[in-house]
Amino acid sequence: MNVLERIVDATREDVRRRREQIPLGDLERQLATPRQDRPFSEALTRPGVAVVAEHKRRSPSAGDIRAGVTVTEIVQAYERGGAVGLSVLTESHHFGGSLDDLREARGASRLPILRKDFVVDPYQVYETAVAGADAMLLIVAALALPDLERLYVEARSLDLDVLVEVHDEEELERALETIDADVIGINNRDLTDFSVDVERTYELLSDVPAGKTVVSESGFHSREQLDELERVGVDAVLVGEVLMRAPDPEAACRALTGADFEHDTMY
Repeated sequence: MNVLERIVDATREDVRRRREQIPLGDLERQLATPRQDRPFSEALTRPGVAVVAEHKRRSPSAGDIRAGVTVTEIVQAYERGGAVGLSVLTESHHFGGSLDDLREARGASRLPILRKDFVVDPYQVYETAVAGADAMLLIVAALALPDLERLYVEARSLDLDVLVEVHDEEELERALETIDADVIGINNRDLTDFSVDVERTYELLSDVPAGKTVVSESGFHSREQLDELERVGVDAVLVGEVLMRAPDPEAACRALTGADFEHDTMY
C-alpha cells in the first residue's frame, strides 16, 4: 500500500467517526446562514503568476515543518506578502492539520481559502463549507470517476470552488472528460512516494485546453521559476513548505509575489 492509499484509508475511517459525532443533518442546518463570499477561482486569474500560500504543519516526507507559531501569524504574514489566496492543510494523521486551523485562518485573513485535504466523501464537502473554506481540493488519483463527479457537483452546489488535482495525462483526461474542471492543479509531487519533479507541469500544460485556469503545485522556491511559469501560461502556484520553513514567511512570500508594498490590514 503506497502513501496515498494509506492516507485515503485513514481519511475514510476519520470521516466515519466524525459523522457519528456530528450528523450530516447538523452540518446542513449550519449552512442555512449565508456566508461571506470570497471567490477563490477569480483570485487566481490576476495578471502574472498568482501565489496561493499554504499553512502546513508537517508532511510524511519532511516530518514537522514549523513549531511555535500560530495559524494567525502565518496567514497574516502571507497576506502582507502579497498572496492572493490561502491553502490550509486539514488532514490530521500525516500532516498534523485540522478544521480548527481552517477556522482560525478564516477569522485571521480576508483572503479566499482552499481546504487542502483528501476529500473522498460528501460529508467532507459540507464540513468544508461549514468551516469557512471558499474552495476545496479534489485529487483525481484518490477517486473513482463516479465519486469524482459526485463530489464536484456537491461542492459547486454549495458555492465552493474546486481545484482538481492531476499528476499525469490519464488523470488530466479524466478530470476534463468527467467534470470538465475549470481549475486544474498540476501536482509536481508524486503522492505514492512524495518525490518532486517540476517538469511535470511543463509536460502536461500543453494538454490543458485554452480557457482553463492552471495551478502548479509543489517544488517552487524562486521568483525566476515563477517568471518561467508565467511565460508558458501557468496562472498560479501553490507554495507551502518553503514559506513555512522561512525565517520570515512574509519576506519569503514577498520575494515570490514581487509585492513591494504593505497591504492595508484590519489587524
